[in-house]
Amino acid sequence: MDCPEGSGHLTLESTSDYWRIWFYLLEAAGLDVQLVNARDVKNAPGRPKTDKLDAVWQAKLTERGMPRPSFVPPAPVRVLRDYTRLRTDLTRERTRYWQRLEKLLEDALIKISAVASSLDTMSARDMVEALIAGERDPQALARLARGRMKAKHAALIEALTGRFDDHHAELTRMLLDQIDGLNAQIATLTSRVEDLIAAIPAAWGVDADGSTGPGAGSGPDAPRADAITRLDEIPGISTIGAQIILAEIGLDMTRFPTAGHLVSWAKLSPRTIQSGATTRAGKTGKGNPYLKGVLGEIAAAASRTDTFLGERYRRIVKRRGKLKALVAVARTILVIIWHLLADPAARYHDLGPGYYASRIDTDRKTRNHVRQLEALGYAVTLTAAA
Repeated sequence: MDCPEGSGHLTLESTSDYWRIWFYLLEAAGLDVQLVNARDVKNAPGRPKTDKLDAVWQAKLTERGMPRPSFVPPAPVRVLRDYTRLRTDLTRERTRYWQRLEKLLEDALIKISAVASSLDTMSARDMVEALIAGERDPQALARLARGRMKAKHAALIEALTGRFDDHHAELTRMLLDQIDGLNAQIATLTSRVEDLIAAIPAAWGVDADGSTGPGAGSGPDAPRADAITRLDEIPGISTIGAQIILAEIGLDMTRFPTAGHLVSWAKLSPRTIQSGATTRAGKTGKGNPYLKGVLGEIAAAASRTDTFLGERYRRIVKRRGKLKALVAVARTILVIIWHLLADPAARYHDLGPGYYASRIDTDRKTRNHVRQLEALGYAVTLTAAA
């Protein structure tokens, strides 16, 4: 922590999470605080390494404006980030409990998940509750099916024939109680996240009558939609995904001068490593795990759509593989997000799956094919199709 005398500027070195409390306290005291990566301020060969000399060195760099400050979102976004990150952690924990429940049922030779799409459907929950209550007749349990699952009656009877006993019932009750508790906490966090985003003016839209505020911009004739609505228009992004993105990168895109800066900060930009005549691709880096996690889920969802993003995935996956194709699509999505947040009036317009095909130079492609056939010894005559 270094502050040149009388400058009012203070530099903090990023060390795990220990910098947070000092950054927040000094920022609240009105000081101009910047967080820097230790790699950027210690890269000086031949200099002795002690804490005191490090502080002197960082003070000199700060005085000359040389360190590159890291991105620290404003306080309202930091609060929002705490809620969305806890919600993500609890959602992952809930998934673990569902997996434990499925494993416990399989131990009792109950295989509901082989028939139901998942254990959290209403039909599956009714059957599990009946098992806990003491019902062991597979036919009676199968009659609890709802909707389309009623047509799978025979398969349900087979899946529900097992050796479920009292100790399975007690453990299943505990797991379901844990899941219900997590569901309630996740719902509370989601409600709080919505309130926090509604309190950020930069996330507001504008109604047709020119008024703005929480909830404005949601109508179809609104001249400017709210931030969540505009991000939700991108294929693969849900409301929850949009909330996580806003919590991780904020709404002020002036912190990232270009889309490339944001992509580089998120560690989604390609990296080339060259040594002599050898050139190879490098890893993108770790980056923000919450941001990269949600972008990966969004990219996977977008890859299955008949849109520009879906077609981009299908073109890249042929030659680069699935993982690199997903990273490329995630990068494209982040670039789109930057443009939408940098211009509040911008809306997402899909280029369509035929975008790449429409940009092909047919004359050039024809010449190339003719030249290749002639090189193989063929005489080529082209006739236009009727």
